[in-house]
Amino acid sequence: MIASLTAPVRTSRTSLGIVCGMGAGALWGLVFLAPALVRDFTPLQLAIGRYLAYGIISAVLIAPRWRALVGMLARRDWLALVWLSLAGNTLYYILLSTAVQNAGIATTSLVIGFLPVAVTIIGSRDRDAVPLGRLAPSLLLCAAGAVCIGWQALGRPVSGNAGREFVGFACAIGALIAWIAYAVGNARALHRLDRVSVHDWNLLTGVVTGAQAVVLIPVSAAVEPIRHAAHAWLQFGAVSIAVAVAASILGNALWNRMSRLLPLTMVGQMILFETLFALLYGFLWERRLPLPLEVAAFVLVVASVLTCIATHRRHAPPLRPVMEEGIA
Repeated sequence: MIASLTAPVRTSRTSLGIVCGMGAGALWGLVFLAPALVRDFTPLQLAIGRYLAYGIISAVLIAPRWRALVGMLARRDWLALVWLSLAGNTLYYILLSTAVQNAGIATTSLVIGFLPVAVTIIGSRDRDAVPLGRLAPSLLLCAAGAVCIGWQALGRPVSGNAGREFVGFACAIGALIAWIAYAVGNARALHRLDRVSVHDWNLLTGVVTGAQAVVLIPVSAAVEPIRHAAHAWLQFGAVSIAVAVAASILGNALWNRMSRLLPLTMVGQMILFETLFALLYGFLWERRLPLPLEVAAFVLVVASVLTCIATHRRHAPPLRPVMEEGIA
């Protein structure tokens, strides 16, 4: 009787988690268009603009509940917020943007495309997790999709500036490590802090990330002289606010909700939706149809996610109690 009651609940939680993961990927994919809209600004300036806006908006929204939330958090939780904000937001975005500018989108996509594999392997060590052997088909499909995305980078002629490409590749590896640490650490922090809603955790992250952006302003001013016209700054501000609201406020809220609903082995697979939507937006922006290898990547990535979902439905661990809450 208990099994018959818990099965629909588990299915509902899994379905809601997948929908939240798709929504987060759709919103995060918009981030890849930002550098194209404000090409004259550097990765550091883009990160400062985005996360300063994120921090200000978060501070305004969380102000009425600030005292109550501060009382719920221990020193350990604040330290987690600091390093998660640095790894998953500030450092990751700077490294990713630098990698794209130096090594190209293809190479960067290939490296970042292995995020789901790494997170899933780490998650397979958790209690009641799906054994890694059962996830092997999904992981192989994911890896094949990542190779398809970056195949042109692997086969293109080597340019004359090998040093710049090496810097870009190193930054892509750094971004991969930073986001692996964030995805794993954030999911485990959310499971530990069930007294804090995913929305408030996102806003707290925004406040801490905004503070980090303020610290970076003098660094940017020292190494990157301000030489943009007034209209360029207005466009930069509009893009920063749009990305902060869509990707950081709404996208992160959906991701945090998903992280509480799904096991870590599925959280890794949900990262693939960001890649899918980023590619889709790129095709629309460039007004072209996908190439055969890009179509193959789409098919492989979708097959990877579906295979992962099917494996988790066959492996049904006990339900964990989750606090009822809304996203907004």
